[in-house]
Amino acid sequence: MTALLKVDGLKKRFGGNEAVKNVTFTLNEGECVVLAGDNGAGKSTVIKMISGVYQPTEGAVYLRDEKLTGRSPEAVRSAGIETIYQDLALADNLDPGLNLYLGRERVVKRLGLPFLDRKTMRNDAVEVMKSLGIVVPDPAAPVREMSGGQRQAIAIARAIHWQARLVIMDEPTAALGVPEQREVMALIHRLKAKGVGIILISHNLPDIFAAADRIIVLARGVVAGERRPAETNDEEIVRMMMGATL
Repeated sequence: MTALLKVDGLKKRFGGNEAVKNVTFTLNEGECVVLAGDNGAGKSTVIKMISGVYQPTEGAVYLRDEKLTGRSPEAVRSAGIETIYQDLALADNLDPGLNLYLGRERVVKRLGLPFLDRKTMRNDAVEVMKSLGIVVPDPAAPVREMSGGQRQAIAIARAIHWQARLVIMDEPTAALGVPEQREVMALIHRLKAKGVGIILISHNLPDIFAAADRIIVLARGVVAGERRPAETNDEEIVRMMMGATL
């Protein structure tokens, strides 16, 4: 079976500093690969090369054998890769529907003038969140009034609504309480059941073992090791994060 994503020999230099060196891995449909590592390990640089924010110094990224390297972030999104960063890129003053369509708003014409089609966008938001098992008590409320878990769910729902085949999630449980962390983990498993591939960025060991099908550990810009959760433990992952020799 052809991998959904292939990351082939990515390197990235910033001046004289080589931040990422020869990172290679694959991701299949319905699989969650966790990129684990301490701060400065190269995780963010790798996902920015996948999403088109950075162009690699060497190497390439393929989605279903289609080369994405060299394309803009907008073109990468159109190909089916959505990235959910820690700040979620939500507009706090808008409701879930308007956030779902942020930058791609639906309009209707009345008396020859364009108006935002708030009702349709709100209904779409309710339906896509319902498909993910999410209930928002008031879909007309601004997202600033919602919990951290609900806000994360809205960002995920936006990715799914736009037919993402691969979702990259950057520390999705950071600053969330334990119940909300469980909600996000449940969402990840629902996405996998829909065949969506997931790259999860984390240094939180409970998250790593709860979500991962495979764990790829980065240390100082290189792949320090790859493990399946059943084949490893916290201590080994921490040793790899610290760059210990395997």
